[in-house]
Amino acid sequence: MEHLIDPFQRAITYLRVSVTDRCDFRCVYCMSENMTFLPKKELLTLEELDRLCSAFISSGVRKLRITGGEPLVRKGIMTFFDSMSRHLAAGRLDELTLTTNGSQLAKYADDLAAAGVRRVNISLDTLDDAKFAEITRWGRLDQVIKGIDAAQKAGLRVKINTVALKGFNENELFTLAAWCAERDMDLTFIEVMPMGDIGNENRLMQYWSLNDLRSRLEERFTVTDLVERSGGPARYLRLEESGQKIGLITPMTHNFCESCNRVRITCTGEIYTCLGQEGKSDLRAPLRAHPDDDVPLLAAIHAAIGLKPKGHDFDYSRQELGGQMSRHMSHTGG
Repeated sequence: MEHLIDPFQRAITYLRVSVTDRCDFRCVYCMSENMTFLPKKELLTLEELDRLCSAFISSGVRKLRITGGEPLVRKGIMTFFDSMSRHLAAGRLDELTLTTNGSQLAKYADDLAAAGVRRVNISLDTLDDAKFAEITRWGRLDQVIKGIDAAQKAGLRVKINTVALKGFNENELFTLAAWCAERDMDLTFIEVMPMGDIGNENRLMQYWSLNDLRSRLEERFTVTDLVERSGGPARYLRLEESGQKIGLITPMTHNFCESCNRVRITCTGEIYTCLGQEGKSDLRAPLRAHPDDDVPLLAAIHAAIGLKPKGHDFDYSRQELGGQMSRHMSHTGG
């Protein structure tokens, strides 16, 4: 099968798939509090998601990340993970993983490990109970901590993803780093991105540059840049005194598009070839119009990859939002 190569000669080997737009949290940088979710008939069925992901895997995708919303609130989601595990067993897929808020991990960690998941990314922005309730609106920190405990007990490697938020978790920088180091968990900080209308929350007020975050680390540690890359957008540094590795994802202060190897599929079958552009293509129509023939689907996938742009236009300069996306992060899947 012909592999996926975009117009800038980047091989597409990483697929992120949102299996639901629903979530049991309402994080202030991701969703409005009173979200209107999609009618369930618009969502791809688990069988359609399987067929779609399998088409990408047959075209050279080696890493599959399941996202949402919160993927583990999707009814029957473990049947999908179990089905995808056949690609791991056959050597067609190198990694099957997910990004989660951790709320359901106490229930599913063992099943995920049995399906071949080896790593999970858990979104966690604070270790303060009250602040956690504030930023997630509906979440409970103790539930997430129990999920992390369950994931580690099941043998899953945990990476904590923390959105850097000015005036919110700046004072927890060293606390979060020490907590992750103590539990042998990787830690990555992410700059907040201008995704969706989130009501009263102000993106510029939320934005904390990771250049500033790094400078704060340098006040206490000797910081060394690492050349290693994980195939994703993160750049890594090491705190020499502790040996801890920390990732920085900087869509605003550093454009990492030159090495982009990924595309994103929404839960309705739209493909976004760039998180920071509005351009999309519909894969649900050929998927449903030809239930027994993958040729039209593969043609649509290759046509969509042919439209992948060189990069995004996110910009917070001049104290105004540039490149803001109309869709919520929960719709695209991060």
